[in-house]
Amino acid sequence: MVVAFPFLWMVLTALKSEREARGMPTLLPSGWPWEWHWGNFARAWREMEPPFGTCFLNTLIVSVAVTAAVVVTSLLAGYAFARINFVGRRALFVVFLATMMVPFEVVLVPNYMLVTSARRALGLEGTTVGAFAALIVPWCANVFSIFLVTQFFRQMPQDYYDAAVLDGCGHWQFVWRIGMPMVAPALVTAGLFSFLGSWNALLWPLVVNNPGEADVLQVALSRMVRDEQEGFNLLMAASTFTILPIVFLYLAAQRRFIEGVTGTGLKG
Repeated sequence: MVVAFPFLWMVLTALKSEREARGMPTLLPSGWPWEWHWGNFARAWREMEPPFGTCFLNTLIVSVAVTAAVVVTSLLAGYAFARINFVGRRALFVVFLATMMVPFEVVLVPNYMLVTSARRALGLEGTTVGAFAALIVPWCANVFSIFLVTQFFRQMPQDYYDAAVLDGCGHWQFVWRIGMPMVAPALVTAGLFSFLGSWNALLWPLVVNNPGEADVLQVALSRMVRDEQEGFNLLMAASTFTILPIVFLYLAAQRRFIEGVTGTGLKG
């Protein structure tokens, strides 16, 4: 009830008039709207500045691209750390894990300088391609996802790999034909976390791009709060639109997500 109440209050506020929405929040059932304004959702979609549809599409493109890249890099790196013996494997893995302890704010400025220099060198500064690249490329690999997939590969019995080698299967064939289906729960979990992180990203898009350059949902919502362009009820309606894709995605991948979380660290 404690966790669900803010979401319920958000939806109910989105259905109120502006005057009623500005009142003090009250507990249910007295918090129900006196008059249901279902048109607030349509108004929020039409009147949001920048346009909500554009921000929604930009956020979807960035989130899908980052998620796909993280799944691929996590699969390949996880297999390499778990199954391929190379010089410095343990030391490199420790360094990877150590980066998880570095706060995002510490690497914000170096990342910004690198991205800005790269866009200037490639002639992409001020372009749509450069704006999307700045939102996607720095997050194409995720240390936690690599660690998660590595643990799943390490739990995989060695007999699977030995049998595949006897049948003439190389590293690439084993990864895509045998390994990927067996670590699917970990990949789904990594994908969900990556999608959620990209969908909810605010600080990085706010810093790296100028207004009007591939605006995403969280930046648009922050501008609504700052400038008070629309009513408080419309802000809650826009917030409801924003969380719906995450809810539907989790419900669709719930079983795999639970398998991925509970399976980490268990012996196969």
